[in-house]
Amino acid sequence: MSEYIHKSHNVTVLMYHIELPAKYRRVIFDDEVDGVLKDVCLDIENRYQIKFLEIGTDKDHVYFLMQSVPTYSVTKIVTMIKSISAREVFKRCPKVKKLLWGGEMWTDGYYA
Repeated sequence: MSEYIHKSHNVTVLMYHIELPAKYRRVIFDDEVDGVLKDVCLDIENRYQIKFLEIGTDKDHVYFLMQSVPTYSVTKIVTMIKSISAREVFKRCPKVKKLLWGGEMWTDGYYA
């Protein structure tokens, strides 16, 4: 479960539930893409102050339950996840890029 994040002048426990649908609501998340996405999220955890508590995928969208610090806005977190994950999924699973006609992986919107 969540833990307190201790900084020099504050202690926080901010949790976010974010849903990201795939572009055109295309069915792109299978076992291979799911594994790549989870690996990418673990890499994001190591580089940024974000902790993924739960990651769930459906056929055409992803659910994240995450914890972060107050200096990261929701928009910054979503932009970071979308850009890094799309780049890595397209690189490791070229079939996804073909399914999306060579375009973007995520829709412009999100639910937080």
